[in-house]
Amino acid sequence: MTEIPQTMQAVVMHAPEDYRLEERPVPTPAADELLLRVEATGVCASDLKAYAGAAKFWGDENRPRWVQPGIIPGHEITGEVVQGSEAALTKHGVSVGDRIVVEQIVPCEECMYCKRGWYWMCDPHDMFGFKQYNGGMAEYMIVPPLARAHRISKDIAPQHAAYAEPLSCSLHAVERAEILFEDVVVIAGAGPIGLGATIGAAHKTPKLLVVLDFDDAKLELARKCGADLTLNPSKVDIFQEIRDLTGGYGADVYIECTGHPSAVPQGLNLLRKLGRFVEYSVFKENVSVDWSIISDDKELDVRGAHLGPHTWPGAIKIIEKGELPLEDICTHQFGLADFQKALDAVADSAGSSVKVSIVPGL
Repeated sequence: MTEIPQTMQAVVMHAPEDYRLEERPVPTPAADELLLRVEATGVCASDLKAYAGAAKFWGDENRPRWVQPGIIPGHEITGEVVQGSEAALTKHGVSVGDRIVVEQIVPCEECMYCKRGWYWMCDPHDMFGFKQYNGGMAEYMIVPPLARAHRISKDIAPQHAAYAEPLSCSLHAVERAEILFEDVVVIAGAGPIGLGATIGAAHKTPKLLVVLDFDDAKLELARKCGADLTLNPSKVDIFQEIRDLTGGYGADVYIECTGHPSAVPQGLNLLRKLGRFVEYSVFKENVSVDWSIISDDKELDVRGAHLGPHTWPGAIKIIEKGELPLEDICTHQFGLADFQKALDAVADSAGSSVKVSIVPGL
């Protein structure tokens, strides 16, 4: 049986640009909760934007504050179940010693969205690492009864297991795109989400899968993930390239995975009439576009995508098959004491990092 200490190290979010490594008591699980020994937690772009003080998280004149100061961040979580009552273990279908990954949202199961089966849009929207529930940037954490946990193999590296969260999100974006065999699909961005979307889109076997990024090394990685063609907008005229590839019409599908405002109008202009635009990003600033392109010019189908509902089993299966270049995707791992270096690595768009993780054991 794993010996559980009384205290642990944890990163605590106090305010924008005020995250601190603190010593906290190891939480004691209630009768319906599990205790997880965290093995790895991915650092998401949304973590970075929360750290930077984005209004989506900290509020502004148009919206209330959403994140809770004093909470432990981190939502791309994997770890070992080390404690839990028989009822709690049965509830989640796990045993002590199992490795699990947990979905970011902890749905209430009582609001209109949950009752209609749309749990990922739960109205209270409590989430690990942001609101109500402490996340994985700690040595231990609680998995509450309403969380959605999935077993994953212990034979893979923990940072690879934690990639199940961004990959499941990417697969949801791909599902929203409703990709057909004859489609020309363009994915903007070859970061963790864009690479996940590339993986998912490749499994849909469209006519042509194109990935855009300004980093040639990431474009090479996109090819390993299934891209048929990669284009660097700083080196080629991507609009002319896409027109040439489509008989002048434009792409059928555009999936935006960069979180950069310029990628939104780019997508509107790359799409053909009646094309499908899927947005999967968290923006630091508001984004403005010419809505006439969406309506009168092209009658586009514009779809948002949030979290990874119903895609976790698929993401886990893809990871466990061992066919992905996960060593190339999961590039940087840091210990808890180096959480600031982890955030800085994510912020450094010109650096070599792709997926950055915090591994408490380091």
